[in-house]
Amino acid sequence: MEFQRTDTAVVFIDPQNDVLSENGTSWAVVGASVTENGTVENMERIFKAAKERGYDVFISPHYFYPTDSDWMFNGPLEADEIRTGTFARSGPLDLTGFRDSGADWLDRFKPYIEDGRTIVASPHKVFGPQTNDLVLQLRKRGIDRIVLGGMLANMCVESHLREFLEQGFEVAVVRDATAGPRHPEWGDGYEAAIVNYRYLAHAVLSTKEVLDRMLH
Repeated sequence: MEFQRTDTAVVFIDPQNDVLSENGTSWAVVGASVTENGTVENMERIFKAAKERGYDVFISPHYFYPTDSDWMFNGPLEADEIRTGTFARSGPLDLTGFRDSGADWLDRFKPYIEDGRTIVASPHKVFGPQTNDLVLQLRKRGIDRIVLGGMLANMCVESHLREFLEQGFEVAVVRDATAGPRHPEWGDGYEAAIVNYRYLAHAVLSTKEVLDRMLH
């Protein structure tokens, strides 16, 4: 899979405090995987290279608003996220309390995301991009190939991967720019995701391999 700035973009899922900060609601289950993979550092390396080389960068964030607590059914992870206030915001048009909250971007990513050039999609409400405008935003900019990373490997990242493939995109997943949960009953989400990536994605690359391709 070749990268060209004219039709290739970086897409990061949920680069937010609740899944990437030691103070986030999910750190107890994702922290070990984030640390071992160097996920934050590798995401930043890709942010930096993409900006320097003129690649478009897209963000697909996860937000819950107070009205979402009225949903009548949820999966186990959704229920836990709503219970713990993960990705919680005060409303779609209200940024009260947003700055430095769990739903906010990790501080070290803010210079890249808030540079006026990064495309932030509307929030995906469950796991995949079917509920937001990310695919529209990609299509409107002539993107055919995606470099994919972010959180969580086995949930939102894999769901985005599957939808992108159904939509006809070529996708390279960056295996060390993502991470997953380790749960005593549900198992190791990162390892499960890597197995599926190898079957599904056009390429499963390291950050170094991505950077090498961007620089040539």
